[in-house]
This record gives sequence, structure tokens and C-alpha cells, in this order.
Amino acid sequence: MFLNILLAIVVSASIDSTMLMLGDQTDLHLQVTHEASEQVQLPVFGESLQDGIEIVNRSGVDSTILGDGRVQLSQTLTLTSFKDSLFAIEPLAVTSGEDTFWTESMALNVIQPFEVDTTLAITDIKDIERAPIWWWGIIRWVLLGLLIAGVFAAAYYGVMWYRKHRKSDEEPLNPELLRPADEVALEKLDAIKAEKKWKDGKVKEYQTELTDVVREYIGRRFGVQSTEKTSDETLREMETILVKGQRDDVPCTKEEGKALYGRLKTMLQTADLVKFAKWHTTPDENESALTTAYDFVNSTKQPENPESPENPADRKEEEASQP
Repeated sequence: MFLNILLAIVVSASIDSTMLMLGDQTDLHLQVTHEASEQVQLPVFGESLQDGIEIVNRSGVDSTILGDGRVQLSQTLTLTSFKDSLFAIEPLAVTSGEDTFWTESMALNVIQPFEVDTTLAITDIKDIERAPIWWWGIIRWVLLGLLIAGVFAAAYYGVMWYRKHRKSDEEPLNPELLRPADEVALEKLDAIKAEKKWKDGKVKEYQTELTDVVREYIGRRFGVQSTEKTSDETLREMETILVKGQRDDVPCTKEEGKALYGRLKTMLQTADLVKFAKWHTTPDENESALTTAYDFVNSTKQPENPESPENPADRKEEEASQP
């Protein structure tokens, strides 16, 4: 190591290893000792120290205050080379004012550990290494997946078990659904007839209640969701039942059904005019609408089957005949 002493400035450089395998790395240490009053400028390094020698990493400049009032500056360069050669590392320059101080030149011998057959294709310097299988990581993810699946399965079967074994706390079935559709409809028509709201000027409310009863009856009797349909949609489906006779359970004839359909059409259309067009009906029209509702229910109600054991009269006869 060469020490350049001038104006109390000492510059030195050393390298950890002067022999290097191709592609390996070694550190070069640069140190400058000077008086605290002196201004010193270290070399500025790029990506390479010189041709053939690359700088892999450079540390920052470390400043240390010595006990005799002097300052020591240190910097480390990590070098590598991919060229099989003996390099003479040129001296490094450190400046202070107009003066320049040089380190000693050094040698770096880069050796290729194997002989290159130039007739072969280019290959990697080192063999390809396979990463080890991380068994614990795989097992952990598998266990996590099984845990999640188990939670979902337990939740599913828990819900199914609860639905199967819970006590019935649902609302009881509407009693009206257990009674014949015509019986419920006629009962409601009797209540509307008794109130006579249209005589008190409540024509819209009267027409609305009347058509609601008829629509509910149509839904239960014929399966036509009239409460969710317009009057035209309801009439189109009732036409196929009353006029075209596509239902065998309608007791009226086609002629009777045709006439009944015309009255039903008049009733629904008049109610729409009252509800949406502020139409003022006459007392006769209001009475006629109620009569039409009664006739429609009575003419289309489900016929009783005298041979069915569900007939109340038959049930009484069967009970009386039993010992």
C-alpha cells in the first residue's frame, strides 16, 4: 500500500483480493486522512472503475474524527469482472484545492475457472438450480381451503337442520284460502252491498272494492292473477275461458259465458273510468256492477261433485251408516 503524504493529507487504497474468479466480487477500500481545516474531494465513480472492471455497489463516504484533530474519510467499492485478464488498476485521484493526490496502482487477476469450448453454444456460467418445494406452505393453503369448506358445509347443514327441526313460528295460513273461493267472494259482496258506499258519494272506493273482490275470485277460481294484471289482460284470459270454452269446470254454456263475459267487460271498464278518468256513474250503473259481480261468481263457481267423499252431505251419510 502506497502512502502519499503532502500537506498533512494521507491517501491510501487497498483491495481485499487480488485474484478473482470470473463473475465473483471483491471490495476496494479508499481512505483519506487530512486536517479538519482541509477541503478534500474524493473521486466520482460511475458504473465501472475502468474498462473490464465493473462497480457493483458503492458505499457512502464515511467520515471519522480522529483524536489528533484530523478527519478520516472512507469509501468502499464492490468490484466484479467478466473478463479473463490481469488488470492494472490505475491510481485513484483525490484533490484538495489545486493539489492532487494519487493512490498506489493495484493489480487484479480475473481467472476463468473452466475452459470455454468456442465450438459449443453459449451456456450459463452456473447450472440452473431448482428451488426447493415449500411443503409447509402447500400444506398450509390446503388446510386453509379445507377449513373454509368445512365452515361453509357446517353452516349449510346447520341451516337445513334448523329449518327441519324449528318450531313453526310462521304466520298461520289465511283462513280465507281454506274456504271455497265463491263463498269468500259472496261474503265480501254482501258486505259491500250492506255498506252502499256509492250512495254516500264514495263511488271510487265502491268500484275499487267491488272489482278487487272479483279479481281475487278470478285468481283463486281460474288461476288468473288478475290483481297483478290490467283489465284488458284479465279480459283476454277470461275470454278464452268463458267465450271459447277452454275450461271443462265452468258450469255455464258458451252462450251464457259469452253474455257473462260482456257484462264482466262492462263492469271492469266502467270501474277503470271511475278510478282513472274520474267518471261519474249513475245509480243504475252502480247497482248493475254489483249484480254483475254476484252473477259472475254464482255462474262460474266450482260445481260440487256429489260422488266425491269431500261433499259434506256425503260425509254425513257415511258417518251415519257406520256402526
